[in-house]
Amino acid sequence: MWIIYALLSALFAALTSILAKIGIENINSNLATAIRTAVVLIMSWAIVFITGKHTDIVNIGHKNLLFLILSGIATGLSWLCYYRALQIGEASKVIPIDKFSLVIGMVLAFIVLKETMTIKTIIGGTLITIGTFVLIF
Repeated sequence: MWIIYALLSALFAALTSILAKIGIENINSNLATAIRTAVVLIMSWAIVFITGKHTDIVNIGHKNLLFLILSGIATGLSWLCYYRALQIGEASKVIPIDKFSLVIGMVLAFIVLKETMTIKTIIGGTLITIGTFVLIF
């Protein structure tokens, strides 16, 4: 089931890039990010309330909360940088560089989370790296 969600994530991420490139034309990229963030915030809370998970908020530990806040800060910074890059650059070049986060995430998973590094992950990460640089140069 996780693979279905991962594929849907990829589809929606691709749509996000194209829709954003069209949507940020002639407006400030930070304002565009704020509008996008407000929509995500409303959607997220709506899903939490619709599924009845809002009562679980009292069970969130301090460590969980800290790392979710840090993740939120990283997301916000990523979105602000991404929208600015998308506004001033070509989408076909900005998107692959943004998706290079896959390789960075894999490396961090090996270092921080102590996940197992396999020959498949090394080859995959190397191919993504090569592909990213082929597309942008």
